[in-house]
Amino acid sequence: MDRRRVGVLLGGMSSEREISLKTGEAVAAALERLGHDVVRIYVDTDVDQVLRQSSIEVAFLALHGRFGEDGCIQGLLEILGIPYTGSGVLASALAMDKLKSKEIFRLHNIATPPYYSLVADDADRIGEIHGSFGFPAVVKPRREGSSVGVSIVHDADGLTDAVHEALRFDDELIVERYIKGKEVCVGLLDGRVLGAIEVAPKRAFYDYQAKYTPGMTDYHFPARLAPTRYRCVLTLAEKADRALGCCGPSRVDLLVTDGDNEYVLEVNSLPGMTPTSLLPKIAAGAGYTYDRLVEAILAGARLHAGGSRACSDPPIQAREPADAPAGGKRALAS
Repeated sequence: MDRRRVGVLLGGMSSEREISLKTGEAVAAALERLGHDVVRIYVDTDVDQVLRQSSIEVAFLALHGRFGEDGCIQGLLEILGIPYTGSGVLASALAMDKLKSKEIFRLHNIATPPYYSLVADDADRIGEIHGSFGFPAVVKPRREGSSVGVSIVHDADGLTDAVHEALRFDDELIVERYIKGKEVCVGLLDGRVLGAIEVAPKRAFYDYQAKYTPGMTDYHFPARLAPTRYRCVLTLAEKADRALGCCGPSRVDLLVTDGDNEYVLEVNSLPGMTPTSLLPKIAAGAGYTYDRLVEAILAGARLHAGGSRACSDPPIQAREPADAPAGGKRALAS
């Protein structure tokens, strides 16, 4: 790729700021190794002014959570005419909104765990609303990432506590039926499946601590599934990604039961990009070094409002890795 002046947008104003800073620094370092002129843009309420003064040619989004992953920054970049990496405004907003994404999954016959939504004003009626939904259940903020505010509950008392905890992060919640199964994550790049990794947390589930504390989770790539089951998981993830209209890098999180069921939990339109994050682990199994993955993501940067190219089309400058491995199973250390 030609040398470009790239603005790496990092930090932000969400509960995932610290993770975004780690992602952004890793991406910026890779872009510098690739020879680009990198400008680190720490996102805050004055980001519009900073962008206008930065003279960047393209924005590499290293943001997570609200105002970065939910279509807000994407809309600003569209207005300013600055091409950016990742999904457009609509796909970003849908992927961040757990309720709307689940509604779209159901429209496309994509299996997702049974659920209901709850607003803050109804929190005191949670016992009545929950009714015969049953336990265990999972309580989640409607619009948060990195498992922030997520709890698994086993009884009515735990449900009440979990609802109030989740309301610290959002005024709307999702209560989802708990389904026991393997946690499998599928990485995609511009609609093309890269592979699936199995995460085996040493805690009750893959929560914030399990994700970001070394040694708290074991990783297996490829996911430990029978070949036919593995292909079904990849196909389901691709279908979910396409249903939301995602572009660039994305990660689809699923549950795979011991029976014959696979459930999509969510699609992450701006997955973590620290060197130990899941997408780089998956991409490594598909033959990408970290720097080549960053380069491929940058190659797909564009404006979406004009609708000149479908999200599922490959980026014009992206390159296929020439040294993809044959695909033997290997465990990845956290």
